Amino acid sequence: MVSKNMLKQLGQLRQKKFRKEHGLFAVEGKKAITTFSAYGFELAHCFTVDKEPQNSLDADVISASDMKKLSTLNTPAKHWAAFRLPQQQPFVSQALNLALDGIRDPGNLGTIIRVCDWFGIQQLICSTDTADCFNPKVVQASMGSLANVQVHYVDLTSFISQHNLVAIGTDMQGENMYTSTLPPNALLVLGNEGHGISDEVKSIVQKNVMIPSVGNPAAESLNVAMATGILLSEFKRET
Repeated sequence: MVSKNMLKQLGQLRQKKFRKEHGLFAVEGKKAITTFSAYGFELAHCFTVDKEPQNSLDADVISASDMKKLSTLNTPAKHWAAFRLPQQQPFVSQALNLALDGIRDPGNLGTIIRVCDWFGIQQLICSTDTADCFNPKVVQASMGSLANVQVHYVDLTSFISQHNLVAIGTDMQGENMYTSTLPPNALLVLGNEGHGISDEVKSIVQKNVMIPSVGNPAAESLNVAMATGILLSEFKRET
């Protein structure tokens, strides 16, 4: 039987300070839990409301009311797990590198991580004010891809100079991405949902690229996660 104190502590994983304090992050749903386990993440706790042994992932059975205390979903999944936070590994430059500057929305970050996994971007660079990748909403939106994409939180300007990367910004006044080329050591930078790339990073960006609109010129600009997918799809053809 799971104690009330343990449920309380695990429920605290919604908050970044408690994730750091306990060294754990939460994953909901059988498929995502299986994915993190398959990629070598250390499982600390696993719970289910499913009483059928073949569906339990070797999990402890808890009540639906207790699962609600752990879950961040409106309709909790049948399985919930806590994994150990992984050790940070050194950054290794790729054929195409991607950085996020101040992305705050957890859903956007989770979707971008999923897009990175799809296009083989295994290391994602984030400014320190970008949302925490182990936020439950980010983990959920990544659909398990966080298990295969390492996220580095850094001071972007220092990081770019230290690794001799060429920062390529994204801006509606930039070059048409379909006629632009990226150098081998490029770091494609996408900015905050509302304010774009920070002034600090703008000061070291060597050029900007943009996704041209060929439809309604009055349409709202693209969501940052959608823009990431389009940009990676185009520039991956060159790498």
